[in-house]
Amino acid sequence: MANDPIHQFQITKLLPLDVNGVDLSFTNSSMFMVATVVLTSVFLLWSTGGRGLVPSRSQSLSEIAYEFVAGMLRDSAGSQGMKFFPFVFSLFMFILVANMFGMFPYFFTVTSHVIITVALALAVFLTVLIVGFGKHGFGFLKLFVPSGVPIAIMPLVVAIEVISFIARPISHSVRLFANMLAGHITLKVFAGFIVSMSTMGAVGVVGSLLPFAMTVGLTALEFLVAFLQAYVFTMLTCMYINDALHPGGH
Repeated sequence: MANDPIHQFQITKLLPLDVNGVDLSFTNSSMFMVATVVLTSVFLLWSTGGRGLVPSRSQSLSEIAYEFVAGMLRDSAGSQGMKFFPFVFSLFMFILVANMFGMFPYFFTVTSHVIITVALALAVFLTVLIVGFGKHGFGFLKLFVPSGVPIAIMPLVVAIEVISFIARPISHSVRLFANMLAGHITLKVFAGFIVSMSTMGAVGVVGSLLPFAMTVGLTALEFLVAFLQAYVFTMLTCMYINDALHPGGH
């Protein structure tokens, strides 16, 4: 099991709990989601508590994260989009910290499970629907009717737009899940090569230098991917919110 690349994604019940046939157990996934929320909240509260004119390193880091997400949201959805900043910022920080947690040995990557990423994507999708119809009524349906399209092909274009819209939660969630899953499996496979080859004597130890170098390189790449996936998920969220606010275009 030590070299099994899939074993790291196994859900383990820490506190079994069954309520009328419904499994409500507290698992390792639950623990790391709680840890992600607690760590993020404590850090942001602690780093911004002083609010000094000359910011500390922790305060600077918090302000950079704030401005990074705020800039994304303003550029994508305009000033009206800033009312959704708490929601978007929470998504970004949760995904980022959860991804970073998964980079540590023996930790658990909650975003490598599609049920977690689907829940996040559905939260965005439902927000867009509620805001879109709540703000524009049936005018929100203009989102599916691009301007300047000839009448002859309008039904086809509308059908494509509707299918694309409905598929958003799938692509939004699978992109994050698949990247984190594939990256961690690849890392575990190359790390397994190091252990296996090291048991083959001097020749094996020398040969293990190649997978060791690959593991180091892949680890650095995975840290970058962990950030990029949080960024991409958040950027798409900003774009979808813009669709809810401006279904007919800017």
